[in-house]
Amino acid sequence: MKQTYLFVVSTVFATFLNAAYAQNDSSRNKNLPEVTIVENRISTALSKVSQNIQVIHKADIMATPARSLQEVLSFASGVDVRQRGPGGAQADISIRGGSFEQTLVLLNGIKLSDPQTSHHIMNIPLPLAAIDRIDVLKGAGSRIFGQNAFSGAINLVTKIPDSLKVEAQFYMGDFQTLGTSLYASLPAGRYKQTISFSADRSNGHRAGADFSVLSGFYESEFMGGLHGKFKILTGYSARDFGAFGYYTDTVKFKSPWESTSTMLGSVSYEYQRVGLKFSSRAYWRQNNDEFRLKKSVPSFYTNLHTTDVLALELNSSFQSKYGTTGMGVEGRREKINSTNLGQRERSLMGIFIEQRVRVAQKVDFRGGMYSNYYDEYGWKHFPGAELGYQLTNRSRLYANWGKSFRIPSYTELFYQDPNNSSNPLLKPEEAVTYELGYLYNRGATQSSLSWFARNSDNMIDYYKDSSLNAGKWTPRNISKVDLTGIEFTLRHRMQWGDKFLRATSAGFNYHYLDATAPSDTNSRYALTAIRHQWIGDLQFLVLNSVRFTVKGRYISRITLDPYWLWDVKADLSIKQNWNFFTEVTNISNTKYTEAGFVVMPGRWMKAGLLLSF
Repeated sequence: MKQTYLFVVSTVFATFLNAAYAQNDSSRNKNLPEVTIVENRISTALSKVSQNIQVIHKADIMATPARSLQEVLSFASGVDVRQRGPGGAQADISIRGGSFEQTLVLLNGIKLSDPQTSHHIMNIPLPLAAIDRIDVLKGAGSRIFGQNAFSGAINLVTKIPDSLKVEAQFYMGDFQTLGTSLYASLPAGRYKQTISFSADRSNGHRAGADFSVLSGFYESEFMGGLHGKFKILTGYSARDFGAFGYYTDTVKFKSPWESTSTMLGSVSYEYQRVGLKFSSRAYWRQNNDEFRLKKSVPSFYTNLHTTDVLALELNSSFQSKYGTTGMGVEGRREKINSTNLGQRERSLMGIFIEQRVRVAQKVDFRGGMYSNYYDEYGWKHFPGAELGYQLTNRSRLYANWGKSFRIPSYTELFYQDPNNSSNPLLKPEEAVTYELGYLYNRGATQSSLSWFARNSDNMIDYYKDSSLNAGKWTPRNISKVDLTGIEFTLRHRMQWGDKFLRATSAGFNYHYLDATAPSDTNSRYALTAIRHQWIGDLQFLVLNSVRFTVKGRYISRITLDPYWLWDVKADLSIKQNWNFFTEVTNISNTKYTEAGFVVMPGRWMKAGLLLSF
């Protein structure tokens, strides 16, 4: 502990000592180029979309006091990150009051959903250093991505640079925390490739909170002709962590432990020329999960689960005098081999079609339908539509509507343990979502305001009834849950001050949610959503060299006590190759719980070095 504090203090001292001699990184304040939102079929400029999509750029990721993707997402408005442990060991991701099972996570359009449980959806074999940007879609995404995008979707986007690039990072911190990462772009003529690796470990802030996370990722691209290119993607991730309070009462079980490993592989081909785009992709994802109620006594209670997902997609879009037409088809096979859930498998097939047209000079319309066929439930259809009105070159009004659908996970249907039960009679969830919004973009200033509502039927949630299943948490269909909410975001880049102290960026986000459900509902997940969420940040430079980022969050849930969290990061760049950084999370040492019975860490200091070549 003393060594860690000495390292942190030394780094901060070195930062101020060398600040006057460091070069100013002017790229921090440049306007970002227009972002194109890619949805496997139809691509749309962010300024022309009629949905609420938040884009988190690489520069934002690097400036955030965070060592994991989960921590980065916790600063996204309307996103509820309920970490079960620090360091990205495991977290549940929800959007706009949905459950963690209702959020779809994708990697370059590849669906990472797990049929066992979405507790594993963040087992992503991708180091944080390899992410170029994060696109967060808030609202019904089933029309675009299928059934798991019930309340929203998160797409992680990587980029293969044309030039040689190498980044190496090392850090350490409190609680014997250590981490390292390596990212390299190694182009060779028409063949481009990246390789990345990361390793993080800690003894944790208390007993049963230790973790070890290892990730490796490889991606390549080869031009196969004038307009076509092949892509290969593969990744591996392993997580071992103490699971104290994750799923079970802390009084009964003191040393639960879990280990997961995830493998992902994808091969794709893309053909594109003026007015025409075609892509095909095959991918495979496997997740292995071992859970013990007593880490040192595997024979007491151990679950072993292996899920395999194999999928094939064909997508296309073309332009005509009638606008842009998108079409696609996918097939998906899901299997599980489990000591608790048994051996099971199911097949899904999806068909997609949509049209985007300009109705008038300032009005555009996009509508379509995604139809899925399930072994157990037959055909289900997810229609949706969006309408946009371009008020000016800088501002836009929009409205959208969509239907959502989600089939139960294998855990909800069949899982049993001393504290939890299951329900094989569960019905799929269904919902209709509405949204009205306003977007403003003036280069240095971006703002949005939206109102949304979701009317859900057959919502699945866990409840406890002493007269049933010996008082275990048991899933059931809640007859109806209605949500309404508003969201406001504002970001401004500026140059206020002088060479000693200059503010460069400020942001403010507010999210409000109101939920109504049957009065007899004793909810474990659905009604613990965020009611009020305030997120603010400020970036400034000291002596034109030391960049400080301060972020604050206020979280007030429907049924839990509210809390404030403050985080700060300071970094010094020397000749654009050396970057020293220091970060402190939860500066006020606030005691809070996000999920289960897990008390989250108090003040946590980290410091390190990033080298770029």
